[in-house]
Amino acid sequence: MRSIAIASGKGGVGKTSFVINLALALVQYHQKVLIFDADLGLANVDVMLGISPKFDIKYVINGELNLKDIIYSTEYNFDLVPASSGIVELTHLNSNQKILLKAQMEEVFKNYDYLLFDSSAGISENVLFFMYLAGERIVLCTPEPTSIADAYALIKVAYKHYKIKEFYLIVNMIKDETEGKRIYQQLLYVIERFLPEIKLSYLGGLPFDECVKTSIKSQVPYLKLCPENNISKKLVQLTFKLFKFNPQEAKGLEAFLERLITS
Repeated sequence: MRSIAIASGKGGVGKTSFVINLALALVQYHQKVLIFDADLGLANVDVMLGISPKFDIKYVINGELNLKDIIYSTEYNFDLVPASSGIVELTHLNSNQKILLKAQMEEVFKNYDYLLFDSSAGISENVLFFMYLAGERIVLCTPEPTSIADAYALIKVAYKHYKIKEFYLIVNMIKDETEGKRIYQQLLYVIERFLPEIKLSYLGGLPFDECVKTSIKSQVPYLKLCPENNISKKLVQLTFKLFKFNPQEAKGLEAFLERLITS
């Protein structure tokens, strides 16, 4: 099993849309995928898919259900651990709540090839917790200066708090690939100067496409809605690159469980 946390320093960069379409692309490569909506108190994935799960993560945190009981199977052949909506208490898990989640994760996650954590934006403790649990991390940003600055801040804080040293970068809503690579080089320059321990790999860029807005409004993944559009083709290429690149650190379920124990 490969576990990947997808995070962003700033909201509004298209993170949840990316996670959903990444899951769908992985399914097309015959992978069994689970999305864990890790924005625990402000659900997004179910809204973007136009679904209304009967149960969500609050039932697990409250001890009413087990994690396996709230798994929602979508029509796109990937599964979802739904978050709650408007539950302030879930935006900062305490130690007991983390232990409760950890105790149930092994049974659920062993059935999947890919676990995708769709974390909330920013640098909260929940964001850092799920980034630490994951074997790999994707940081998403856009060409906006504030988004780039916040992406750097997220990487810096993740390193300072959890000694996370390796990240992938995806630049969303770019004009062309030249712009994406320029932003990567810009971030890389700052990281090499101030955080030389960090390894930042450029996974790719995704172009701005009006189909994304249409997709969000219609609550259908753009990979399904506009499969021939450039963004869909780029997303499939990016997924193939990620699919084929299996770093030494991604040692599967055992390594994930070891991080659970030590976190």
